[in-house]
Amino acid sequence: MKYAILFGGASFEHEISIVSAIALKKVLKNIGSFIFLDADGDFYQIAEKNMKSTHFSEGGYKKEEKLTITKGGFLKKGLFKSGMLEGFDVVINLVHGAQGEDGTLASLLDFYGIKYIGPRKEASVVSFNKWFTKLYAKGVGLKSVEYILLDINRKREIPFDLPVIVKPLRLGSSIGVSVVKEKDELDFALDVAFEFDDEVLVEPFIDGIEEYNVAGCKTGEGWCIGTIESPKKEGFLDFEQKYMDFSRTESIANTDIDEGLQKELVNSFKKVYANLFEGALVRCDFFVKDGEILLNEINPIPGSLANYLFDDFSECLDKLSGSLPKKRVIKPDYAYIGLVQSAKGPKTGSGR
Repeated sequence: MKYAILFGGASFEHEISIVSAIALKKVLKNIGSFIFLDADGDFYQIAEKNMKSTHFSEGGYKKEEKLTITKGGFLKKGLFKSGMLEGFDVVINLVHGAQGEDGTLASLLDFYGIKYIGPRKEASVVSFNKWFTKLYAKGVGLKSVEYILLDINRKREIPFDLPVIVKPLRLGSSIGVSVVKEKDELDFALDVAFEFDDEVLVEPFIDGIEEYNVAGCKTGEGWCIGTIESPKKEGFLDFEQKYMDFSRTESIANTDIDEGLQKELVNSFKKVYANLFEGALVRCDFFVKDGEILLNEINPIPGSLANYLFDDFSECLDKLSGSLPKKRVIKPDYAYIGLVQSAKGPKTGSGR
């Protein structure tokens, strides 16, 4: 199986997507193409030798071959020669944040009939919006942390005692996130979060919790679940810690947790994944407090695709690629329109 890595996008997580793509270059040997989506919405084919951060930050990518998305793939339009971009079977959607995780690219790829690994439209909507994630968790029988939703144009009243954690509603990688311990810090934390979104989620900050990350996917051959990760942190993982984490390629050791809890975490992951996230490799972040599992976040496109959690990452992707959701083909037969026309009777005059 050959892959095209689609990365970049117009979001606050644009640079993180570039870092993720560079990381995958190190661990996946069967990448046929790198496709960069710049902030202006243009696609470029990036030569493997140019997969370096400075190539994008300094604008060197603009000298590479431009692509146009079309039915079944991407089209190269040269001055003397045009043709379809070849060398891959499946696209990996590695665009973090807006466009990649909000359903925009999923809709585009579906519309043009391009096979891809990544969340579909509905899964993107549920996981991109933290409020929707909490509603979804409740629907599948999982608990989450208490919360209140604040709008930029309404009163800033919260029902929780401090400390609290403030999060932009539709953003990842801990961008705009603050832990507020003192009352006089709250307005500033909200101002920061509202810089990134018009809606903000506020939760009580829970001390003494354990955090576990579970990544995986459902394939035609069964479940592919990675090593359960227990992030080592102080307070919470801020942007800088997560930014560094996106470049990870080395495998991690098994987390030393109780076998019973391990099974519960995997079962909770399967409840979240269900049928909604078919076609994607996702990571769910869970809290455990007094033996109770709480869903924190769903990462539909985790950093560097959480490759470091899998013993055989390539095999997992190949299995997933062989069982991607099939789009129902609808071909109108125009029978109904014929009935409507005949019910109106024969045409008369000019038809005006």
